[in-house]
Order: sequence, then C-alpha cells, then structure tokens
Amino acid sequence: MEAERRGRQMPRLSKPYLFAYNSLQAFGWSVSLFRILSGVAVARSVNGAYASAGELVCLLQAAACMEVLHGALGIVPSGVLFPLMQWAGRAHFLLAIVRRISEIQESPSVFITFIAWCLSDVIRYLHYALNCLKCCPPWVTYLRYTTFIVLYPLGVAPGEMWLMFQALPFIKKTDLYADFFSSIPFNYYDFVRALLLVYPFLWFKLYLHLFKQRRSKLGKRHEKKKN
Repeated sequence: MEAERRGRQMPRLSKPYLFAYNSLQAFGWSVSLFRILSGVAVARSVNGAYASAGELVCLLQAAACMEVLHGALGIVPSGVLFPLMQWAGRAHFLLAIVRRISEIQESPSVFITFIAWCLSDVIRYLHYALNCLKCCPPWVTYLRYTTFIVLYPLGVAPGEMWLMFQALPFIKKTDLYADFFSSIPFNYYDFVRALLLVYPFLWFKLYLHLFKQRRSKLGKRHEKKKN
C-alpha cells in the first residue's frame, strides 16, 4: 500500500519540479543567446562567444546531467541511453576541452556551437515546460521537432568536431590530463583522435532517434487534425 501511494505521488510531485527545471533552463539558454548576440553586435566579431556566455553555458550544461537522472527515475519517458549520450558528448566537449584550452576559446567554431545549442535548447526546454502545463502551442511542438534538422548537424560538424580537431595540437603540446591517463596505455590526445573517428556514428544514431521522435510527435498531431 505504501509503495502504491508513493507511486501515485511521484507524478504529482514531478510535474512542478519538471516545470521549474525546464523553465530555468529555457531562461538560462535565452540569456546565453542574448549575451552572445550582444557581444557580436558590440565587437562586430564572433570570436567573443565564450567570453560573453561561456561560464553560463558551462553551468547550464553541467546542470543538464539531471536529465539522465530523470530518465533513470522514470519521471520522463526518455530512458537513460540517449540523454546520457547527448549530455556526455556536450559535457566532454565543453568542460574537458573548450573550458580548459584558452587558445581555442576565440574560434568561430565556439560561436557556431553555442548558437546551435542556444537556439535548439530554448525551443526544447520551452516545449517541455509548456507540456508540463498541458498548454504547449502546436507551433512550439513543430519547432521542437523540426529545427534540429539544421541546428544539430550545424552544431556538430563545423562546431564540436572541428573545434576538437583544432584542439589536438594544444592537447598534445601540454599533455592534457597526463595524470589521469598515466596508468592507461594511451593518452588523452589518442582518446580525442579516436573519439573524432566514432563521433559521426554516435551523432548519426542520435540524429536518427530525433527523426523517429519527429514522426511520432508530429504524426500524432496530424492524425488529431484529421479526426
């Protein structure tokens, strides 16, 4: 009886929490986007994206680890695998590489990545927050499951992958994370090179998953219109 009571309480308690979490993330990514675009307008250059919003983006991305926990606890239907893949890929790129190597922080690839992340996550978290209130407009749902078609490859290819490639000489020169890899038969430089080889395949798996979600969500919307 106690377990059943807790099971009934979980959805009721999770809705306000998920609304607050997604609203704060949407607000945070909106502020990041505003800071980046304001910096570009003032400096007339895209090289200051990290200086404008880097620390805030790092904070938001670190907090996004909660989404893996949400899936593990079952309070959202996403499961664990795909949220973990997305969070781990972004967190490694941002916290382990961009934040640690100041020489690449002014690369245009940072601007490309941040803009793609900001636009997609403002829409994504707004969609989640409004769904918690059961008042999400159809156009927000459409944007949620359509804009990724352009933004996702834009953020990955000329953004994340190109910046990791640019970081390789600095990783090799400084022997980054040498202490951690001292007991492993390869170093961080080798790890990033191997990661760049498998990155397109991991990315494509996530990309196909998003298309599957798109067919499911927008297909249901079209069926409701017909009925």
